[in-house]
Amino acid sequence: MALYSKKHISIKSNEKLDYKDIDLLRKFITDQGKILPRRSTGLTVKQQKQMTKCIKLARILALLPFLNKD
Repeated sequence: MALYSKKHISIKSNEKLDYKDIDLLRKFITDQGKILPRRSTGLTVKQQKQMTKCIKLARILALLPFLNKD
C-alpha cells in the first residue's frame, strides 16, 4: 500500500481560478511539468477539473511550458 503525502494547497470555494495566475498554477505542477493528482493536492473534483483546464490553457497560450528543460 502506497502512502501519499498531501500538500493541501487550499483554494477557497468562492475564489475564481484563472489561467493568468501563473504563481498559483505552478503549485499544482511537478518539476517535470506534470499536473499533480487530486489525492496529493487535496482539491475537490470540481476544483481539480478547473485547475486542469486552466493549466492546459496557460500551456497553449505559452504562459506555462509543456516541459521543463533543465
